[in-house]
Amino acid sequence: MANIGRLIEVDVRELWRHEQYDFSNWLARPANLEYLNEILGLTLVDVDKEVYVGPYRCDLVAKDETSGITVIIENQLEGTNHDHLGKIITYASGLDAKVMVWIVREAKEEHRAAIEWLNNNTAGDINFFLIEIHAYKIGNSDPAPKFEVVEKPNDFVKRSKAKGGDDELNKSQSERLLFWEQFNQMIASRGKPFNIRKASTENWYDVAVGTSEAHVSINLINKDGKIVVLFYISNNKALFDRLYEQKDKIEQQLGFPVIWERLDNKKASVIKYAIDGLNFDDHSNYETLMNASIDTAVKMRDVFKQYL
Repeated sequence: MANIGRLIEVDVRELWRHEQYDFSNWLARPANLEYLNEILGLTLVDVDKEVYVGPYRCDLVAKDETSGITVIIENQLEGTNHDHLGKIITYASGLDAKVMVWIVREAKEEHRAAIEWLNNNTAGDINFFLIEIHAYKIGNSDPAPKFEVVEKPNDFVKRSKAKGGDDELNKSQSERLLFWEQFNQMIASRGKPFNIRKASTENWYDVAVGTSEAHVSINLINKDGKIVVLFYISNNKALFDRLYEQKDKIEQQLGFPVIWERLDNKKASVIKYAIDGLNFDDHSNYETLMNASIDTAVKMRDVFKQYL
């Protein structure tokens, strides 16, 4: 019978003496930020440390690669307190952030309740996370950090309030949420070919390609019976034109033709491919549709990244 060890918790202050110089620097490293991304369902890039907001300094400020929203991270290797809660709100206002992440050693009940209240009573695009950081080891092993979510946004509550008090999701929202939940399970079963994003009631699911100027998006268009996978260019007609010059080569690499839409009357441009067969009233082909969507998204990501 194999030997079975016992988890021993390690004081995080033994790993990081100082939030600013030790923990923030550790968290800003790509591998560690990726771990946090898994918790948040985001893809954080362009990380800045010690960003001034008036006389105060926010520990970390980043962008979500696919949505472009600002995310602030405040670290506190001790128990939560009113001072840091106030600073987080100040940073959110000063930096126009949409996601606020408070990482602490211990979340006190009054501050857990405060974050829950903020998530339930602020606008639908404002999100607060309260996360405890712990560390464990087995025997003489290296200590392993672990993020433990204490409070996170409740999409159901926030969306209900945004719609004027309607406390139930409509059928389309419910079906989209169900689809993305199953979609995430499929991504996990395939070894996570791209980051898993939090399931929502939206009709799109974004996949990062390594730049904030573009991303791959999987879109559920139930009224047309299609899943549309597209390469979305936010605001760069020159990039679209440069890609279009390589149209034949790109489509050959993709292995399928795509529709090129420059959209001259809009900031964005798209390059898209449609997968037929979506029907929210019939889930029998969901596995096939999901696999096809993942395959197409991965192919688009890998091919277009070569030209960025």
